[in-house]
Amino acid sequence: MTALQLLGYIGWAALIQLVVWGTLGFWLTARRALRQKVPDPAAAAPWREFRVVRRVLEDPDGTQCSFHLAAVDGRPLPDFRPGQFLTVAVTVAGTARPVVRCYSLSDRPEPDRYRITIKRVPFPTGCPELPPGLCSAYFHDHVQVGDTVRVRGPSGAFHLDPDSDLPVVMIAGGIGITPMVSMLHWLARVAPERSVHLVYAVQNSGVHAFRLELQTLFQARRAFRQTVVYSAPGPADVLGGDHDREGYVDLELVEPILAAMGRCAVYVCGPPRMMETLVPALRLAGVDEADLHYEAFGPASVPRPAGPPSDPVKDSDIAFPIHFLRSGRTLEWSGQNESLLDFAEGNGVAIDSGCRSGQCGSCETRLVSGRIRYSQSPDWDVAPGHCLPCICIPTSPVELDA
Repeated sequence: MTALQLLGYIGWAALIQLVVWGTLGFWLTARRALRQKVPDPAAAAPWREFRVVRRVLEDPDGTQCSFHLAAVDGRPLPDFRPGQFLTVAVTVAGTARPVVRCYSLSDRPEPDRYRITIKRVPFPTGCPELPPGLCSAYFHDHVQVGDTVRVRGPSGAFHLDPDSDLPVVMIAGGIGITPMVSMLHWLARVAPERSVHLVYAVQNSGVHAFRLELQTLFQARRAFRQTVVYSAPGPADVLGGDHDREGYVDLELVEPILAAMGRCAVYVCGPPRMMETLVPALRLAGVDEADLHYEAFGPASVPRPAGPPSDPVKDSDIAFPIHFLRSGRTLEWSGQNESLLDFAEGNGVAIDSGCRSGQCGSCETRLVSGRIRYSQSPDWDVAPGHCLPCICIPTSPVELDA
């Protein structure tokens, strides 16, 4: 080999090394950009009009429907953290005010549309004389492709941490699968090597949502696993085919998964009964509070860890006059209500609400005078001189602009 040939080989080797390192650098930069392209979950967003561009039933029984939404004004959409929700407002016949609700986003962030998935809320069990879910029934029965709805968001403190590399365990019950689907799609795109185990509890195949979508996602990712649990299998449901376990999700089922993962981030979302038993059990099993993330439907059904001791005199033991400025009514707070929102609604004073857990900002009301105390820290950026009645109680006479 001549000196000239040797120099040629060295040059080719250097060029190949440059290409390899350049490609790796580009991939790392792109991945970092995807991770950083995530907003502050408490960032407020104005109401905007969105058009329904697609609707898809996600389960065989048609109880869960996805609505794909595009902004009417064509402007870019605020990004979101996987797991967060949108707040929607619709006008329903027979109601004096718009009906405001919060629905989880069920896909990874896309530049031009959102997807939310809404479960039709039926009549309360054993009470067919009571109305079904007002907003969910409206969406299922009346909102079609081409219709518009008012939307605000995204927001919410229940979301994936984009900067963490911990393994992830997701436990979903029923419609609690929706934020998990958003997280799964994001992880599949940005961190497909991250270990993930989904435990999905549902009644049977008739209401098994996103079945093919999730099967496709899990089959394509070696680090992703799922366990499907049916609590009331149908006659045609096959154990080992349609589902992996029967019964309910409990610590006995989850503990071996946690042990196999080691330290991991645990996300739990489901109906109140599941949350009230499973979240405390996970704490007792040793899951660190910093690694435990959960969201319950409706008002918070899982007590947060106790904070600092309250004042020696309980606020609930003291009666205060509460004046509602716009309604022109003064009522006495006696401590029998969980929040000022409950107190207002129980006395016929209208205040908008959505999540009822201090996350969406729908109930934000001007605090004209007086002092309040929050039962938990708001996850919404409350404007100065305002409060969130859904999670606060008075500690003095109060005047609200409501």
